[in-house]
This record gives sequence, structure tokens and C-alpha cells, in this order.
Amino acid sequence: MEIKTNPLKRGIGKIAMVVDDNAAIRKKLAAAFLSNGFKTCAEAENGKEAIELASQITPDIIVLDLSMPVMNGLEAAPRLRKIFPDKPIILFTLYGDSLSKTEASKAGVTLVLSKTVPLATLVDKAHELMGS
Repeated sequence: MEIKTNPLKRGIGKIAMVVDDNAAIRKKLAAAFLSNGFKTCAEAENGKEAIELASQITPDIIVLDLSMPVMNGLEAAPRLRKIFPDKPIILFTLYGDSLSKTEASKAGVTLVLSKTVPLATLVDKAHELMGS
């Protein structure tokens, strides 16, 4: 999905990838990134799809859900980290409190955020991590 952007937006020219098995959540996340000026927001419904898609599009930021069928976020993160050693990976999950920071960090996750935070917070954190 691509969209014309306002050049005053911070995400100008950037590519986000959102990975969640819930299509409605993916669409909301994509809309949040696109409305912030991101050039593209690719979507995948599980970690396996994310790995295949990421190698085709080279995202600037990756947002993973923890709980997904086929391959969950903690299984996908280390594989994505091998492909993209310097790209931020955010684990965006309802189960962040039960996940240890050490466990997430070992998997290659840059930041764990709860799905209860506003989408604007997610996008702001993405910019912080990308240095934009």
C-alpha cells in the first residue's frame, strides 16, 4: 500500500513493515505509519511471511506481534535480525508484561511496547529508534 505524503511528515520516504495475524490491527498500524508520511507500509500475517516479505522490501522499521500462528514474533525476530542487523524491531503485543526484557533482547527485539499505548506513541518510538 502506497500513499501520497505531506513532505512535513517525519516518515517521508521510509518503509515500515507490520506483522500481525489480525487484519484489522494490521490496517490500523499501516494507516498510522502512512499518515505520518511513510512511503510504504508492508503487511504480513505471521513471522514466516514477514521474513519472506522483508527480504524483498528492506523495511526501515519492523513491528511484530508476539502471538501469531505459523511463526510468532519471538521466533521471527532473530531471523529478521540476521538479515537486518541494524534495523529496529518493535514487539507490539498485549503480552508485553509477561515477557522479560532479556528474553526479548536475546531474540533481537529493540523495544517491547504494549498494544494498549496510543498508535501515535508507537510511531513516535519508531522514529526515535530510526533516528528520524
